[in-house]
Amino acid sequence: MLQRCDTPESCDTMVAPGAATTTGSTLFAKNSDRPADECQPLVQHPRQSHPEGAVAGCQFVSVPQVSTTYSHVGSRPYWCWGYEHGFNEHQVVIGNEAVHSRFESALEPKLIGMELIRLGLERSRSAAEAVEVMTTLVSRHGQGKFDNDGEVRTYDNSYIVADPKEAYVIETAGHHWAVADVRKPLGISNVYSLQSQWSSVSDGAEELAIERGWAKPGGEEGRFNFAGAFSKSNLSEGSGARRRGRSCAVLEQRTGGIDARTMMALLSDHSDGEDPSESFRIGIREGTSICAHGSLDGSGGNTAASLVADLCVDDSRLAVYWCSLYSPCLSLFLPFFTIGTLPGVLSLGDASPSEESPWWLCHQMNYAVRRAGEEAVEEARQAWAGLQEELFESAGAIAVEARELIDGGREGEAQSRLSEYMRENTARMLEATRARLRVELVGA
Repeated sequence: MLQRCDTPESCDTMVAPGAATTTGSTLFAKNSDRPADECQPLVQHPRQSHPEGAVAGCQFVSVPQVSTTYSHVGSRPYWCWGYEHGFNEHQVVIGNEAVHSRFESALEPKLIGMELIRLGLERSRSAAEAVEVMTTLVSRHGQGKFDNDGEVRTYDNSYIVADPKEAYVIETAGHHWAVADVRKPLGISNVYSLQSQWSSVSDGAEELAIERGWAKPGGEEGRFNFAGAFSKSNLSEGSGARRRGRSCAVLEQRTGGIDARTMMALLSDHSDGEDPSESFRIGIREGTSICAHGSLDGSGGNTAASLVADLCVDDSRLAVYWCSLYSPCLSLFLPFFTIGTLPGVLSLGDASPSEESPWWLCHQMNYAVRRAGEEAVEEARQAWAGLQEELFESAGAIAVEARELIDGGREGEAQSRLSEYMRENTARMLEATRARLRVELVGA
């Protein structure tokens, strides 16, 4: 199996704590930017029990399995056991970014950053518990750049880990890490950001940085600067810094009024970040932007999948997880739930283009529309708009209805209703995607 090693230098993850949102609950968003033709199916795993002595499915290191893994959904590059982003039955949601530390490529194997996302989802009932799981695994097994014969491009990682009440940023460098509580809306990207504002840091991180000459005792402000010590690049330069500045500026402007639509618009934004506070840019462009687009010849990197998690802190409804396949600016966000069964068709897809795979179908539609020009792009967006509005209304209603069924002891009925709802919406999306393809390819 070929495993991709040409991951683009992009990805963006955002979070807004409850105090900044219209619902009073945490909102999370993530764009997964990958090689333009690397299929990324959406997969669901039920809660499972595991025998003593079992190991997790990590590719390069042996990680002991736990007795119970929680049900979860993950957006999985087809070759990888782990995820770019995902969510579990306890409303824990996690996404990652590639960052680059000063460490040279290690000779010993480590965890892949995406594997840590899955391990965190499988083993955690809260964001705080996921942070503990993930940082413990980083300390024990490491992550980051290492030599391997699987053609896997490896790198250090940063994460946002959230649940309805709280959120955290984790940044890593080899076996070391720093964690910060999230107190205000923010975004992370492909740049270290936790300087001296961390709430906890791994044992020995400061001593190692001082030993290597990457930091001075006591730090510049009397506290260890994790990002300043371990980052390979300037913290204020490059595409990642501009995109992070853009997401932070947009979210800070809208504090108190952030909702799922805000997050979707931000994931679809094409600003280059030079003016972080400008209005959303709709027009598609190649180059630096949160919504990433590869070249029309299919090369380069592209946003391969997106997630907006609309969590719920008071049990008045179920959390709604809005997922799109391929470019969010040209795709439908479908509502999913951890109660019920996702359509199995969403998990289809590998290295070879396939008419049966929803991901490959959305990939084909995106490029057909873009090649047809700006007018076709606008027509496609208008075609999606009505259905997207219907989904906003129906998702909110069924999230409340299903919660009431569960609270009334009718969980089986809730599961059936939600399974059928997700199946119907996926079928409608596929039908509409195929119809748009016919328009662009044959004019029918």
